[in-house]
Amino acid sequence: MSTSVQISNIQLSYPTDSGEVSVLKNASLKVPPGDTLAITGPSGSGKTSLLLLLSGLQRPTGGDILVGDQSLSDMDANTLADWRSKHLGIIFQSFHLLPGLTALGNVSLPLEIAGQPRAREQALSMLESVGLGHRVQHYPEQLSGGEQQRVAIARALVHKPSLLLGDEPTGNLDQETGEKVLSLLFDLHEKINATLVLVTHDERVAKRCQHRVRMDGGRLYED
Repeated sequence: MSTSVQISNIQLSYPTDSGEVSVLKNASLKVPPGDTLAITGPSGSGKTSLLLLLSGLQRPTGGDILVGDQSLSDMDANTLADWRSKHLGIIFQSFHLLPGLTALGNVSLPLEIAGQPRAREQALSMLESVGLGHRVQHYPEQLSGGEQQRVAIARALVHKPSLLLGDEPTGNLDQETGEKVLSLLFDLHEKINATLVLVTHDERVAKRCQHRVRMDGGRLYED
């Protein structure tokens, strides 16, 4: 089941020796349930910081973030961790697979941490969905970049999250592999009916999304 996302006047700043640095400036945004949104903009504009705030991995200086009817600001660290394990999937540009675990181990780990039954069976089914049923016992170093990203997608989707976040998910892939991985991501997103928010520099990725916004200088603009 997908969820809505509402960002209201989000601010993020850091104190430095030379004064306070503002990263996000009164950013506001609404994403309806099940929609796909691309956040574009130059490097250093605050895109990844916004994604970290949406994941609850970072706290805003001001403003509020609602995911469904839940305010992330009202959750303590333990509640946020529990919320992420049940409702959130994240796909990173650099895969972030654990090198000591096989593909099957990487995908089943979130389910095992959450104490879900049949974790490895569910993980195997998801790996088959991304075309890696024949690679389940291989370690990340034995997989190509495209295969590693497919494992990362399987890991992010295995618990059927309501919100799926991606930070340049095809950024480390060549064009042909990136297109295949992107098609897979959007197909699976539709299958599990998640809300999808992607940070990207890639125009091909942005064009696949229903909506897009541009971030520049810590502010969000309709694109």
